[in-house]
Amino acid sequence: MTTSAAAPKVCLQCNRELRADEPHVAVQDGLFCQGCAGQLQAELARLEASQSEGVNYPLSAFGGVLGGVVGALVWWGFTVTTQISFGLVAVVIGYAVGHGVLRVGGYRRALGLQGLSATIAALSFGVASFLVNRSFYNMAAVEQGFEALPLVVPLPLVVEVLKMGASPMDLIFLGIVLYEAWRIPAPLRLT
Repeated sequence: MTTSAAAPKVCLQCNRELRADEPHVAVQDGLFCQGCAGQLQAELARLEASQSEGVNYPLSAFGGVLGGVVGALVWWGFTVTTQISFGLVAVVIGYAVGHGVLRVGGYRRALGLQGLSATIAALSFGVASFLVNRSFYNMAAVEQGFEALPLVVPLPLVVEVLKMGASPMDLIFLGIVLYEAWRIPAPLRLT
């Protein structure tokens, strides 16, 4: 019967053999010596902080508005085409706004971008809700022989149109839209 000696412990970074009593950091793939582990932690912290440097808020806002327009048009277009108000399609607004803020803004991530993204998504959801409700109102009005809403609607009438199709489910869909818009430009946690 032969016994094999334990394999030497080697640092994954510097390839130095570690003494049995030497402090080290164990990871899934092996070990790091204390010095290399400290350097890697510092590098990860620097990379994490660099995500929020040099944020171009105007360009990010443009990307978010562009995403909001696309998302609102997708939801409205789906509704007009199918004549079904399916609120889950509204989730595309949060996704499009979040990715617009992230991608057009240069892949920067910051708390401020999360707030910007959520604000644009909420406004886009409101505009899309108005377009959806207005379309259903106009379809019903024309069928019953009434006049459709004018192209430019006064603000008090906008509120009434928004309230027309409101339901508790809208709050759930709005919550999902806001969650997606908030999550996408969030800073990544590397450490």
